[in-house]
Amino acid sequence: MQLKPYARTLAVALSLAFVAGCSSSGGTQDGSMDSSRTGNGVAGSGVSGSQVGGTGFGSGTAGQEADGRIPQQRTIYFEFDSDRIRGEFEPVLAAHARYLRENGNSRVVLQGHTDERGTREYNMALGERRARSVERFLSVQGVSPSQVEVVSYGEERPAARGQNEDAYAQNRRVVFAY
Repeated sequence: MQLKPYARTLAVALSLAFVAGCSSSGGTQDGSMDSSRTGNGVAGSGVSGSQVGGTGFGSGTAGQEADGRIPQQRTIYFEFDSDRIRGEFEPVLAAHARYLRENGNSRVVLQGHTDERGTREYNMALGERRARSVERFLSVQGVSPSQVEVVSYGEERPAARGQNEDAYAQNRRVVFAY
């Protein structure tokens, strides 16, 4: 069977796209590489379901590591239909900024997520706005733009299933994926 050159090129491109789409780096849906899960279904977030709505951070140094390790808390949460960074997560973001400044070769992907309310297109845009908001915060803190990548998953990768406020609150997030 003789394929025309453009058909052969198309077949090769589709095959490569399929293989690339099937590859996986492991990890969980929330971006952490830790397969252990907390009681609320959010892996490695350090935030319980009851803490999402309130501050829930006793010392104000949540997620900060003194020994140069990646901060433990890798997820921050947002209010409904908002890309504004909540005050209680600023120490977490500052810890990530400090880590990235001190480790110039490190890279992070900011994964923006939303709950299921709204259209798919709107949620993709909102997830991107949330991740860009975090990117701006990191930039102001002195993190090089070359260290940060932004991806929006919208509503496609929920951390919690359900149609209640607790599930929605856990899904409105940005995850730091190192």
